[in-house]
Amino acid sequence: MATTYDFPGDLIAAQQELNQVRADLTALYERLPYSVEPMEAWQRPEGYWLATSRAYPDSPGWSEQEQQEVAVLREKERDLTGAILTHAFWSEVDGHERPDARSQLKHALARTAGEDQEAA
Repeated sequence: MATTYDFPGDLIAAQQELNQVRADLTALYERLPYSVEPMEAWQRPEGYWLATSRAYPDSPGWSEQEQQEVAVLREKERDLTGAILTHAFWSEVDGHERPDARSQLKHALARTAGEDQEAA
């Protein structure tokens, strides 16, 4: 039987914020040009990695503002990851159980959201 954990609210909040930061970063990457620096159009040769060719258009590169947005989100992601991994809660969990507990933290967010929807 799997152990369930009573995660502290600040740890759950940090994981929720980390999930949001990662979603924001993913959305930002999807709208940015593929290359940080300006780059001329190019095409991958046939048979290189994949059997089909793939062409890439000119890339204007990322603006200073876009680079700054990415840097801010990456730093926030690093800070939140560090806060989660070094939270005092983990010292209460036996070493061999920590990987499972860390995995359950991510699922605790889904359980919390489900309980909130049931209450509404």
